Amino acid sequence: MRTRPDQRAPGQLRPIELKRSVNLHAEGSAMIRLGHTHVLCTASIEERVPSWLRGSGQGWVTAQYGMLPRATESREEREAARGKQSGRTQEIQRLIGRSLRTSLDLTALGKRTITLDCDVIQADGGTRTAAITGAWVALAEACHWLVAKGQIGGDPLTGQTAAVSVGICHDTPLLDLCYAEDKEAEADCNIVMNATGEYIEIQSSAEGRTFSRRELDRLLDLAAGGISELLHAQRRCLDNPP
Repeated sequence: MRTRPDQRAPGQLRPIELKRSVNLHAEGSAMIRLGHTHVLCTASIEERVPSWLRGSGQGWVTAQYGMLPRATESREEREAARGKQSGRTQEIQRLIGRSLRTSLDLTALGKRTITLDCDVIQADGGTRTAAITGAWVALAEACHWLVAKGQIGGDPLTGQTAAVSVGICHDTPLLDLCYAEDKEAEADCNIVMNATGEYIEIQSSAEGRTFSRRELDRLLDLAAGGISELLHAQRRCLDNPP
């Protein structure tokens, strides 16, 4: 096994830092740092729902995702300047939205929309999984804000959601890939789970070679261990004063 770029063990997460209430104006917000990947997440509440949900009696959670121009080694033009979102951006924000909707009772939320904005300030791999983990904290803050303001009878939050990347590099299963590992990975996966150990989403693909069921099981075990740590970090973040 080759030494990892940051000297971590195969099953070790990058150093994680989660802070909440980092935005003055948003109903919920969080900053997540996983190693050199930093993502700002905000949750905004609007007293409306999409037109196709009118009359349903339930609310909605959606997400938007973007990377700042110098989030990567070279400057990337803003997608707004190009006038079109990339397919990657659209796919990631759909993933964030559907992952976080599993944490909420949409009927208890009422006729409201919570929009989760995830902005990558600095990227070093795993931005979509970091965004999901951080956005859950912002979503939880927004739900607590609704309860504190008396706008809702009870907390619509029903559980936790977190995500992590895993992959095979040089025939070794690894947890929480940085960019240098991700670009060399023979196989990689993005795993989303809840606090009861159930899977919300598994995105898996062969990059340099195919992989076996045994290898996939090992990757899923690594992901479960990493997500358990991330769930603990979320709870610790919410338990501590901002």
